[in-house]
Amino acid sequence: MASGTESDETADTPPLTNTIYKDPDDGRQRFLLELEFVQCLANPTYIHYLAQNRYFEDEAFIGYLKYLQYWQRPEYTKFIMYPHCLFFLEQLQNANFRNAMAHPANKELAHRQQFYFWKNYRNNRLKHILPRPLPEPVAAPPTPAPPQQPVPPVPATTVSVTANAPAPSPMQYAVPPGSALAKNEARNSGVDRRKRKSMVKN
Repeated sequence: MASGTESDETADTPPLTNTIYKDPDDGRQRFLLELEFVQCLANPTYIHYLAQNRYFEDEAFIGYLKYLQYWQRPEYTKFIMYPHCLFFLEQLQNANFRNAMAHPANKELAHRQQFYFWKNYRNNRLKHILPRPLPEPVAAPPTPAPPQQPVPPVPATTVSVTANAPAPSPMQYAVPPGSALAKNEARNSGVDRRKRKSMVKN
């Protein structure tokens, strides 16, 4: 009897095989969580918080930081908005840096240096990016002039007309102040005002 019940229990339990775990959302949630955590490392205050709470004394957490170095590969770097996090992730691989960030003075120093980098990075970078003036060209030896061909004569009337014709000014089309056109426009605008007033009264 006992042997029969044991065989029933073994039949109910699934066999232990090497099953591969598959994320229900194909790793999207894990990707977003790791991306968020890596980008938090751009903040020296957050690193100081981790050091103060002794996260850096946990071997599993240090192993996790080593694992996160895959974010430095180009196919993952394009998702990062705060590139300083990659610098701090690299520094956190060093035990001396992890211990130093537990002190508030070192946290302030890192924060200050980060601020100065942001403040001056663009100007310093532009010094190296902006094009420099080209060197003066070396004077080439004069080349012999080709034989000149006779130029056909141009009629004098066309030259004088095109050379002396002034370009029309846009001010020529304005209405002179004393002209009859300006007076008519003033009268018409007055009539319009009177019509509007009478319409409002009615």
